[in-house]
Amino acid sequence: MTVSTIIEKLKTQHTAAREELVFLLNEITDSDREALRRAAQETAQGVFGNKIYIRGLIEISSVCKNDCLYCGLRRSNQNAVRYRLTEEQILSCCDKGYALGFRTFVLQGGEDGFFTDEVVCDIIRAVKTRHPDCAITLSLGERGEESFQKLFDAGADRYLLRHETADSAHYAKLHPDSMRGEERQRQLFALKRIGYQTGAGFMVGSPYQTTENLADDLLFLKRLEPQMCGIGPFIPQKDSPFRDFPQGSLDLTLTLLSVIRLMHPRILLPATTALGTIHPKGRELGILHGANVVMPNLSPVEHRKDYAIYDNKICNGEEAAECLVCLKRRIQSIGYQIVTSRGDYCGAPSDTIV
Repeated sequence: MTVSTIIEKLKTQHTAAREELVFLLNEITDSDREALRRAAQETAQGVFGNKIYIRGLIEISSVCKNDCLYCGLRRSNQNAVRYRLTEEQILSCCDKGYALGFRTFVLQGGEDGFFTDEVVCDIIRAVKTRHPDCAITLSLGERGEESFQKLFDAGADRYLLRHETADSAHYAKLHPDSMRGEERQRQLFALKRIGYQTGAGFMVGSPYQTTENLADDLLFLKRLEPQMCGIGPFIPQKDSPFRDFPQGSLDLTLTLLSVIRLMHPRILLPATTALGTIHPKGRELGILHGANVVMPNLSPVEHRKDYAIYDNKICNGEEAAECLVCLKRRIQSIGYQIVTSRGDYCGAPSDTIV
């Protein structure tokens, strides 16, 4: 077994055994990593060309009932700044984003009891009434199958629910006793059954993570076959119990992006904000390693720093939606073009370059 033969298997068969994935992650060299990167980039370009899809991120609430040990929004964090956006504020963000060229809006927040099914359904319908040609992605945590169905019926198109880690023992080290990894996975399969374009994902370098955990994450994604996957490096948050743990590795995150692209050639794969936080060209590097989505921030400027899930999160400058022309220039510098379309799974027939 060699790393190069495993890379070839990923390219041609889009899968690998657990022991092969562990071997690749443990033994990969710089030259192997470049071969993997090229293979992932070629695979992404074979499906999407040089198109990069944009989503407008709207962080609707920093209130959360959960107490996840890694997160700055955890219930026990007395230093967190709490806010909730009104429906009018959310619609204003969507209107601004639409004018900028966004055709997908991502409504993300903590598990905030204020946002009941009725409240969220009203918001979905209002956005769809104003912008019927746009997609709505929700990222609001675990809600249960009945709730997911109501939101889907109201017009939600996609749902992001990171599984965080596929190993139940590792999951227990990252979350309070009230949360179970098996339940998170069950809800992901429920989202797929309902008909959502479903997104999972995990942190790279989270506390207590092993290479075997990462291999299991990759195999879980293969079982789930999500339409989207969001991965990014673990970044410690100063008010969390994990404040003193080291952040996740840039190289490992990029390697895993490439592996995911080869295992899922058509997947929608973001170059995440966390990646851009740990490296000034993190988004560009992510794209060159197989990513094909970026998610600039459309949240109200006065609240962007309040959604502090980890420290030093980029939320202004060229990462913000207002500077889409700056982001466009950066993406063009590496040979890609931002397109305005919904960017649905398997591509969209009417991509407009901006």
